[in-house]
Amino acid sequence: MARVPRLDPLGDERFMRRALELARHAEEAGEVPVGAVVVQEGEVIGEGWNQPIVSNDPTAHAEIVALRAAAANVRNYRLSGSTLYVTLEPCVMCAGAIVHARVARVVFGAPDPKNGAGGSVFNLMQSAPPLNHRAEVEGGLLGEECGRVLKEFFQSRRD
Repeated sequence: MARVPRLDPLGDERFMRRALELARHAEEAGEVPVGAVVVQEGEVIGEGWNQPIVSNDPTAHAEIVALRAAAANVRNYRLSGSTLYVTLEPCVMCAGAIVHARVARVVFGAPDPKNGAGGSVFNLMQSAPPLNHRAEVEGGLLGEECGRVLKEFFQSRRD
């Protein structure tokens, strides 16, 4: 597994704030507000936000969109040494894509106690063996703010 150079905490926070900006794009489109940023060597190589409704694509989660953009950008489906910042803990589908892409580190904001595959329900990204890759997982960065965006979105839907 490729080692990931640690960013200073302000660098992590900067990229998570960008993911929050992207989550607002999703919200404006009527999607669940989740945003994601892929960073390699301190540079953003891919971004995404939830788009399954507008794209009629159940796989168009923020993480998948960001991974696709990053892979196209670096012209390689393997994103070794990269870090994925995402406002919500990845689901099983996204965790599988993260493992297959060889993302080295995942930093998420809000935990997902119903579907989370970064330790809340499943711990898929750190299941090596039997998987051939393991990603470092860190949760809770700007977690209250990320969670608040989601809670306000769902509250507005119920009102």
